[in-house]
Amino acid sequence: MATALLIIDMQRALCTGEEAAFGIDGVLQRINAISTQARAAGVPVVLIQHEEGEGSLVHGTEGWQLADGLLVDPADLRVRKTRPDSFHGTNLQDLLQERGVDQLVVCGLQSDFCINASVRRALALGYPVTLVADAHSTIANGGRSAADISAEHNRTLAAMAGPGAHIAVKPAAAVSLR
Repeated sequence: MATALLIIDMQRALCTGEEAAFGIDGVLQRINAISTQARAAGVPVVLIQHEEGEGSLVHGTEGWQLADGLLVDPADLRVRKTRPDSFHGTNLQDLLQERGVDQLVVCGLQSDFCINASVRRALALGYPVTLVADAHSTIANGGRSAADISAEHNRTLAAMAGPGAHIAVKPAAAVSLR
């Protein structure tokens, strides 16, 4: 089986200041450890960046840039998106198919939006997905803490399966990309 690592929306506007995701320093460290492991194993790393027409995520602005401290490599693949679903209106599926990828490891931001939508779409497309339980986060929303929101998504997504595919939720220490 061929695997790819999707790193979703690890962008400056979502990792710093008032809008910084909960526990972002630890999330960033775990993502860096997983991406280092992936690159060493020849696993494609896909950096996905969200963009909007206005606000802090306008393409090319300071906030749109990848987070300071996020390890990147010139060989990493890049995908720009305008919707929470990383597959919608992007070339992500084509990039994965060109490389024979048939399973995904997913981490990044925001648990309740882009992570949720992308993992569910990947499952619907038939990809077995490993969601890295402690390498995704969000911000407090609707009176609920960010930690509770991320934990709820770990539980909910772990219970999902589709035709020939499922979602495994594992801590970063249990993810092996060798």
